[in-house]
Amino acid sequence: MKYNQSCLKNKLISTLGISALALLGSQAALAATSNLNTPPNSQQVFFVGNNWDGTVTVIRPSQDYARIGVINMVPDRTARLREIYLNPVKLVAYQYIRNTAGEGNDQLVDDMYSTPDGQSVVASRPSFADVVSINIATGQINWRTPVEGFRADHMAVSPDGKRVAVSASSGNVVQVLDIKTGKELGRFATGDKPHENIFFNGGSRILNSAIGNVETSLDAPWQDFTKGKRFITIADANTYQIIKKIDFRPALDAVGRKDLSNAVRPVVFSPDESKLYAQVSFFNGLVEYDLNQDKVTRIAQLPGSSTIPSDRSKWVNDSRHHGLSISGNGEKLCVAGTMDDYATIVDRKTLTAGKLIGAGKPYWATQSPDGKYCVISESANDVVTVIDFETGNKMLSVPVGNHPQRVRLGYAPAGWSTR
Repeated sequence: MKYNQSCLKNKLISTLGISALALLGSQAALAATSNLNTPPNSQQVFFVGNNWDGTVTVIRPSQDYARIGVINMVPDRTARLREIYLNPVKLVAYQYIRNTAGEGNDQLVDDMYSTPDGQSVVASRPSFADVVSINIATGQINWRTPVEGFRADHMAVSPDGKRVAVSASSGNVVQVLDIKTGKELGRFATGDKPHENIFFNGGSRILNSAIGNVETSLDAPWQDFTKGKRFITIADANTYQIIKKIDFRPALDAVGRKDLSNAVRPVVFSPDESKLYAQVSFFNGLVEYDLNQDKVTRIAQLPGSSTIPSDRSKWVNDSRHHGLSISGNGEKLCVAGTMDDYATIVDRKTLTAGKLIGAGKPYWATQSPDGKYCVISESANDVVTVIDFETGNKMLSVPVGNHPQRVRLGYAPAGWSTR
């Protein structure tokens, strides 16, 4: 999809409301990856972050989606672990992350993007509480920047590729770094446990959603108050001043859904930039939110599995469903049913699910460069799977590393491979 940034900017300026700020998020993020000119001496690729083994599998972004190579994102693992074990406070935090969000494993690659020249990949490493830049060809570390607190989470890259925003989840801030040097350019406060980030409005705004305390076992509906402050924060990407906050709680209550969480997980936006489609904690479905009217307009309950534990504390980090993308023509949504072990294509007009594609704990969904296919990560099966948006059929699966999560479009050096 291509968007006229000038027209969008004019619309934003004329409206001066949260709807005009928030509605650009998904499309701007997609434009920042798929529509940039290919850097010289580079090839377009998909990066697949294998969170539990600390690698990034690089695959082709079309046709056979074959593996091109693997990048070790923790060449300094021994040094980092030594640093952690010599610091009692860091050690407690490290073990807590391992035993909660990590499900008994180190979290070593959460999110990643390539640098504008396509020569390096920048990744957030939750267990090491940092962001690191690795030269793809040499495997050497270019720079490393620790984040506030004890855990790094989702990131976003600016449309020009020069800045990367990272959620410091235990620090309750978003830090914006120079992607070339790792130097912090600014930060802004968020709700509890900031998660998703999106640059929008030509890179002049940043959207962050805070999901609250998902690692605790206080998951019964009556214990919702323990989850903390969960809302969307809109900040100026140049001054890092907060412009607006959006809390789904009043909007959900207004339509009689006090039972649903207001913790917003993955989001996408409609092509006309008027509606937001969101996954929220504990829910196997979608919430449609009208940004012009600031209200929930539809809620879609999607199929659920009978094998889901009745005890919600057994669910993975409060994520019933976690992974969402939209087709290039804007007519279909691709949903990763994380705890329900399926993916499905949802018609955006009716919000009804198509055929269910069996998948092992799918954790993310993204769009192919041409907008015709959805690519999901199956974290339990260690593969990525390609699904046709139009037919809803599974096309193929490709083996990757241990516990794939984020899948991002980017660039690698031309001719580079470790096969």
